[in-house]
Amino acid sequence: MKYEFNTDKEFDIIAIGRACIDLNATEYNRPMEETMTFTKYVGGSPANIAIGSSKLGLRAGFIGKIADDQHGRFIEQYMRGVGIDTSSMVIDTEGHKTGLAFTEIKSPEECSILMYREDVADLYLAPSEVNENYIKRSKVLLVSGTALAKSPSREAVLKAINLAKRNGVKVIFELDYRPYTWKSTEETAVYYSLVAEQSDVVIGTRDEFDVMENAKDGMNADTINYLFKHSPDLVVIKHGVEGSYAYAKSGETFRGQAYKTQVLKTFGAGDSYASAFLYALISGKDIETALKYGSASASIVVSKHSSSEAMPTVKEIEELIASAETISV
Repeated sequence: MKYEFNTDKEFDIIAIGRACIDLNATEYNRPMEETMTFTKYVGGSPANIAIGSSKLGLRAGFIGKIADDQHGRFIEQYMRGVGIDTSSMVIDTEGHKTGLAFTEIKSPEECSILMYREDVADLYLAPSEVNENYIKRSKVLLVSGTALAKSPSREAVLKAINLAKRNGVKVIFELDYRPYTWKSTEETAVYYSLVAEQSDVVIGTRDEFDVMENAKDGMNADTINYLFKHSPDLVVIKHGVEGSYAYAKSGETFRGQAYKTQVLKTFGAGDSYASAFLYALISGKDIETALKYGSASASIVVSKHSSSEAMPTVKEIEELIASAETISV
């Protein structure tokens, strides 16, 4: 089964939301207290997904607000350098800074992120800075959950979704739940549900869907029964090493298994999964193949040091699918 997009568009995907800096521990297998060197990368879920999509050959654009400083310029230059249209990236003029994420790699199973997200530029994207003529040029608008955490970014995203729906642009919601950005799980559930109900495709982990539903140990059947009463016609629920499931409103269920890999760290998997899954869908591949692309891409990125820089090529993904063992659970 294939997923249909409006083909008469200049861009394949435009992402909106967070673009920040990742400072990944260069020294592995030690706590951050003892880590002396870090390597700088562009980070932030929607930025990573746009970068991954562009590296795979999609025509990608980005809407977001970046700081008027060295970090902001690094982000814009890097994204433009990998082929992303940055004409709708807004430079903050009020002194807000770039978000920073320091990562700790104690072991493949024990990774953590220390976030600096207070008063960051990306959360100050205003509705007036979201342009209808830009959004209508794309097949897909990619929204991630963190941008909903605070105003005015929240209203900017809601406006973007409204403009996308008005212009026949598919809305893809990547849940991207980061608890430290939100005041409460109840608040998160309100806005996640609001956006999920208006989206065409919703992608997240089982835990993230539980946050959206304000539930514990939620069941996939309950999630899709709820979402299919609204706009979504495709829901992707990820279960880590147990693989992922895609549910179509027409009734079909598809399963993608995870691939064995040498895990270095756990972060970055979700963004690489989304970029490759969407690449496959937008390129006209069927949903089952798209799940394989997503799983393979995630396996590649968790074996590498960065998230954005490690985003794989189509060739790397297809070679892994052809040669790697799947994890049987």
